[in-house]
Amino acid sequence: MIYEHLLGLLHQEAVVIATVINVKGSVPREVGAKMLITESACVDTIGGGAGEAKAIAKAREVLQTGVKTLVEIDLTGKPHHNRPTEGICGGWMEVLLERWQGEQAIALVTEIITNLRSGKEVTLVTPLIQNVKIDGAPRHLSSQQTDAFIEVLKPEPMLLIVGAGHVGEQLAKVACLSGFQIAIQDDRCEWANRDRYPQATFIYNSIEEALGELANHQELYVALVTRGYHYDLEALKALLDRQVACTYIGMIGSDRRVKQVLAEIKREVPIKTFPSIYAPIGLDIGALTPAEIAVSIVAELIMVRRGGSGRSLSQVV
Repeated sequence: MIYEHLLGLLHQEAVVIATVINVKGSVPREVGAKMLITESACVDTIGGGAGEAKAIAKAREVLQTGVKTLVEIDLTGKPHHNRPTEGICGGWMEVLLERWQGEQAIALVTEIITNLRSGKEVTLVTPLIQNVKIDGAPRHLSSQQTDAFIEVLKPEPMLLIVGAGHVGEQLAKVACLSGFQIAIQDDRCEWANRDRYPQATFIYNSIEEALGELANHQELYVALVTRGYHYDLEALKALLDRQVACTYIGMIGSDRRVKQVLAEIKREVPIKTFPSIYAPIGLDIGALTPAEIAVSIVAELIMVRRGGSGRSLSQVV
């Protein structure tokens, strides 16, 4: 979560947030994409290349002046009025640069993180007043503003990994890098702990405890990578009883194990419409090692999240 990076940086120094607020045509990043710039570092990206370099250079000025600034990035490949173009993607981007610093900013970011971690959406309103020096946190939660950039921050999708073994450990790493919050459930504290899972926002001993605390998360992905058949059954029963259907349920295992588990769960759980379960879990990339299996699983999670086809891009016409 970029706001966690922001919070860490704000405890040390001022930060400029670069936010894409408007786009036209083909561009590398979407409206709302953000990048953090300090005197010595950059976190995340708004698209790379000459356009991003232009925004970074301007952001370093904003760090000194505190003056909120809009930067246009021309990616049309067609220079206008002696103004160079920054790329040939075919589109255009407008990026807002604003400085955050001090206790006011820290308090606001802390509030944002708390809400998002609990599964709540946050509405932020940024006044688009240029050439004005801003101190502290230039954003406000849910205020009335006419000339402003309004964005609804949604919680990152939550991936509940049931089973804290070797595959689960690698899966947490890859999924965290891919924009998922991580929750771990396993009854073995020697496996499910902060040393093995530093990426985890939550670690649970039981599936009931996990689903109780994650009840507010509307976008819950679940990967069953347990150590045995009976743990799959226990987790599936609880998941199918959840009031809000999971966005994704995937289960690791051989075809035989998967068929046996699904047949038994259908006998034991009296529901008319049985949800789709991705089993065996993951995309077919020939994965063998725990790390490769993790990549296969996360590829499927991203496919579901973004609406992809799973085909090789070289085969997409």
